[in-house]
Amino acid sequence: MTTLAGRASSPTLDEVAELAGVSRATVSRVVNGSPKVRPEARRAVEEAVARLRYVPNPAARSLVTRRTDTIALVLSESDTQVFSDPFFARVVRELSAALADTEMNLVLLAARGEREQEKVARYVRQGHVDGVILMSLHSQDTLPAVLAEAQVPLVLSGRPLDGRTVCYVDADNAGGAREATEHLLAGGRRRIATVSGPQDMIAGIDRHAGYRAALEAAGIAPDADLVATGDFTEAGGARAMALLLERAPDIDAVFVASDPMAVGALRTLRESGRSVPGDVAVVGFDDAAVAATSDPPLTTVAQPLDEMTRLMTDLLLRQVEGDAEVQARVCPTRLVVRASA
Repeated sequence: MTTLAGRASSPTLDEVAELAGVSRATVSRVVNGSPKVRPEARRAVEEAVARLRYVPNPAARSLVTRRTDTIALVLSESDTQVFSDPFFARVVRELSAALADTEMNLVLLAARGEREQEKVARYVRQGHVDGVILMSLHSQDTLPAVLAEAQVPLVLSGRPLDGRTVCYVDADNAGGAREATEHLLAGGRRRIATVSGPQDMIAGIDRHAGYRAALEAAGIAPDADLVATGDFTEAGGARAMALLLERAPDIDAVFVASDPMAVGALRTLRESGRSVPGDVAVVGFDDAAVAATSDPPLTTVAQPLDEMTRLMTDLLLRQVEGDAEVQARVCPTRLVVRASA
């Protein structure tokens, strides 16, 4: 007979079965979430589990279910970029919140470069995680193709660069950039430059396309001297802004494809003796925390990161549970007007 008094070791599956008056197989099915258990037997097992304080052995359970209860967030950036850019911290925070009511754990992997991506691909294919969210992808990255071919549950953050059929969630980057540029045009600006993001990333490509579309709709021909490319960092934004001022000192506005780059641009403008927004109006993208505290506070395009991470989590968990439907979600952006434009 099973008793609680004087217990020196963890209760076993057999002891739960004895107390519940059911077979060991029935206990295993209840513990592993199988629906093929009579309600009265399930109640008996659950009561026995609670009374004995039984905790399933994760290793043994994973052998049965082939599940690890873990998903990976893979960022195709260097460790330095991942831990210095507040955008990624927001993503991790939002994903953790989205998983809070599930049994899933989150692991963070940085994989910039061929060798790191090979390591991540091997780790995932060996079954250490149940699914993957891929973020910050560049055109030369091999992980989307490798993981898709391995039939690993997969969701991309951002539209796939190669147009492959895969689940993804994205912001309306082109629409947001177009609205930002239209805001500058509505303010009477005509020499509108841009600090674009990397053109091997879908966010950089789409935001630049939105900027061009707004100018063309206003009858303004694109000017190569008004375009500089940054790397989504503050230092990259400062360098690109300096190049723009050297090429076209008469610019009166700039759309910057990320808030960290916009902060760098503001610094360069201030050092050059130009006032914002008096001489040059500035609009960023992301609505990062720094946008509200910059000098002056930054007009920017907000993307609904909480909704996007919730959608990515939902699409991935559906795949983990066996739903093979490929779905895409594009979330609307909104302009947040502050003092810089």
